[in-house]
Amino acid sequence: MNRKLILRLLGAMLSIVALAMIPALILALIFRDGDAPVLAACIGGLLVPGLLIWFLVHPGLGTHLRLREGFLVVALGWLVLSVGGALPFFFSGLYPRFEDALFESVSGFTTTGATVLLEYEHFPRGIMFWRATTHWVGGMGVLMLTLALLPKLTGRTSHLVRAESPGPSLSKLVPHTGATAKILYRIYILLTFLEFLALMLCGLNTYDAAIHTLSTAGTGGFSNYSQSVGAFGSVWAESVITVFMFMFGVNFALYYRFLISPPKDKIGSFFRDEEFRWYLGIVGSFILILTFLNFSYYSGDLSRSFRYSAFQLCSIMSTTGFVTANFNDWPVASRMLIFFAMFIGACAGSTAGGIKIIRVVLAGKHARRAVHSTVLPKKVQVVRLDGKAADETLLSQISIFVMLYFFLVILGAFLLSLEGKFAPMDNLSAALTCISNVGPAFGALASDFASYGVWGKLLCCFLMLAGRLELFPILILFTRGAWKST
Repeated sequence: MNRKLILRLLGAMLSIVALAMIPALILALIFRDGDAPVLAACIGGLLVPGLLIWFLVHPGLGTHLRLREGFLVVALGWLVLSVGGALPFFFSGLYPRFEDALFESVSGFTTTGATVLLEYEHFPRGIMFWRATTHWVGGMGVLMLTLALLPKLTGRTSHLVRAESPGPSLSKLVPHTGATAKILYRIYILLTFLEFLALMLCGLNTYDAAIHTLSTAGTGGFSNYSQSVGAFGSVWAESVITVFMFMFGVNFALYYRFLISPPKDKIGSFFRDEEFRWYLGIVGSFILILTFLNFSYYSGDLSRSFRYSAFQLCSIMSTTGFVTANFNDWPVASRMLIFFAMFIGACAGSTAGGIKIIRVVLAGKHARRAVHSTVLPKKVQVVRLDGKAADETLLSQISIFVMLYFFLVILGAFLLSLEGKFAPMDNLSAALTCISNVGPAFGALASDFASYGVWGKLLCCFLMLAGRLELFPILILFTRGAWKST
């Protein structure tokens, strides 16, 4: 195992996280809320050791990175990232206990958006901007950013992207992984900038527009208002955020195809993708069902029912977690549909969490083939995606992933229940929203997770990291083989 190369990558990640805090420091200096010294100290405390590791530690065995080492870098890197990101929260004194600061940092970087805060409108704006920035950095992936900035760091960097990217397969847009990372980040920045402009045109001030743009782009959901997007009371702002929540749930490879396709074929580049068609169909049908189910709840006002149903469904499906309405008060059938949407998530290769549309589709087709094979055992049946036969190994991996996903949700709910503070369904929704990186839960945990003790918060951190990293990189840390020297 090339431990020196792993350590050097971790040092690069520390440096990038420190540099990501600079915009928050600039805002702190502008607004003079008293948080600038803390942010400056944290930047120095992370940047100095990160650069020292980068310049003093040499790869030793070369730049070749094997799959096991790639998974270890991802898992350890996100742990280091979470601890480093928690430092401004803790040393600012806004989070009196370190587990609270760590929870907020993990929730930010994993783009979950769950919080331990009750009210935060009075918090320093530099710290709040850093809180939203964690979503943006974690959305596309800090290792993707590392590869975009340092493309010559390793020989086989696809292992890093495969372990960190949200989805069952890696879409390389161009032959070199570093170049792919740069393309994806350019698209990410372009969409972020477009949403920021759109929210400014809706009447939001620069600070509010920036906070909610960063949170939407990372599909995280942190807001600087306890009422979330509902605090604006603006149909236009809600509409813009709804559209961009949907857009950030789309596979970013499709945006690249859109940009390089000829004018007549740009729209077709989206609809040729089966996962996108399913995503559009599920979101559209769920919105219509929710609108119908909530029609009487909103006193027969069709426009209000559609407005809040569309926003909340896109927020949950994209795993962003913004709220404009208290869906805990919706009819039982509406809440069950929201609960179901938490499992599904959006597209692979997006910034969203959840099981992912492509896995749900392939698992459904695999199950259908199993049923048909029982009736017609001699008939050869092939599972297809986009008209091509799906790899049998991939189908097996998806089945294992889905089973493990459900198992971790149930196990997490059971372990959370050991604290004895909440009802079983509350703990179940908490485990699900953490592992799906959605944010809001049901019942007593609808607004915050502050009532959990140390055990509950650390367990939620584990579930959030496991969900963001597609389960396996985190679980590999608990195997013997991951730590062997050979």
